[in-house]
Amino acid sequence: MLRLIGVPFFLWLVLVPQADWWALGVLAFAGVSDWLDGKIARAWNQVSRLGALLDPMADRLYIFAALLGLVVRGIVPWWLMAVLVVRDVLIVLALPVLRHYGYGPLPVNFAGKAATLCLLYSFPLLFIAGYDGIVGDVARIVGWAFAIWGTAIYWWAGLLYAVQGLRLIGQTRRADRSSAAGVEPAQRPAATAGDAGEVPGDRASTETCQEPDQTPRRPDDCGPPFSDRKGATSPP
Repeated sequence: MLRLIGVPFFLWLVLVPQADWWALGVLAFAGVSDWLDGKIARAWNQVSRLGALLDPMADRLYIFAALLGLVVRGIVPWWLMAVLVVRDVLIVLALPVLRHYGYGPLPVNFAGKAATLCLLYSFPLLFIAGYDGIVGDVARIVGWAFAIWGTAIYWWAGLLYAVQGLRLIGQTRRADRSSAAGVEPAQRPAATAGDAGEVPGDRASTETCQEPDQTPRRPDDCGPPFSDRKGATSPP
């Protein structure tokens, strides 16, 4: 909640007094607290559906706020913001389609985490790049390197989400056709996050939705997959 409250404060610092160092302090606090509450949540198993939704939302809002401040002040071109925002809009538009087939938001994959990290590294450096001297020159080079790599990986992660979603939808439709034809349907795959370099959701869940000594139920009765991992239910 503190990170969410800090988003408008961060944007005000960037646009009104243009107190860049204070704004960078807020951004650093957001990053450190994000890492810290993740460690605490995993160590003490303090997870919740609300936290899993709000955590990645805070990251997206900081990215959007930093981009907006950089664009308004003329530090980065508007097309960089457009490229990143369009990708997120496409992901959001895909959510109703997934829900129609009984799936929730897809789990975060390694590419999405790496892209978010690169972008959050690049924005502070691009703010510092506006200052004269060797520090500004080095920050400009490194900041743009992180921004370009982060943008490319951001879209690559979106492509992985699209592939995963299409596979899940295709397998569900085949299972529904088999059920309509009187054939025992296959187990509905779970939307699991893959390892690095692996397309998520490529392997089906090995768990079954049945209780001891009872007849197995249809996979549709299992409900949409949900991950309790912090921030793992919404893509970067």
